[in-house]
Amino acid sequence: MNLQPALERQSDAVAERRHTDRDHDLIEALRLREAWATEGLVTRYGERAYRLASRITGNGQDAEEVVQDAFWTVVRKIDTFRGESAFGSWLYRIVANAAYQKLRGRQRRQQDISLEEVLPVFDESGRHVNPAADWSPRVDDPRIQVELRTALTAAIDELPAAYRMVLVLRDIEGRSNAEVADALGLNIGVVKTRVHRARLFLRKRLTDCMPGFAATATR
Repeated sequence: MNLQPALERQSDAVAERRHTDRDHDLIEALRLREAWATEGLVTRYGERAYRLASRITGNGQDAEEVVQDAFWTVVRKIDTFRGESAFGSWLYRIVANAAYQKLRGRQRRQQDISLEEVLPVFDESGRHVNPAADWSPRVDDPRIQVELRTALTAAIDELPAAYRMVLVLRDIEGRSNAEVADALGLNIGVVKTRVHRARLFLRKRLTDCMPGFAATATR
């Protein structure tokens, strides 16, 4: 009998309980409406929450509003927290969704990325119509790094809210596909698709900018 899967599940459960127990004092204080609870919430999670909100919204003022709204939601809805996941994960999900709603309300762009927008174009013989040069080895060139960062930030800002969310959580925050899916209430297949298309979109935007970078580097 193979006990390894069962042991792994038990180990994961123990680790999750330990993570949850780490915030036990804060959770109880919030539930009892103790005076220090809100300040403790801000002290323990304020910086991380703001960093996530800022990365998603791309705007400091919006991020501050998101964190305030999210923490107020945590205070009001603390009795709905059942401990099925770590408290930090529950809070993180609230912040992410608040940031998503803020971003959606601000954007007036398309809400989907078509594959036709980001995939290479082929002719009838299967050859690239406009083959793109491989510029990736040049990203370490200090002469174009500032321009590259600016172009990357602009490209991320262009992403529809749903795609920006998954890209930030997956590639900037370093969350797994499963964690992103859990945070946003999506299935893993949708997360993978959106991350893939968002990456293709960014690559296309940066590829379009590379001739200008090359001109800058040769001056």
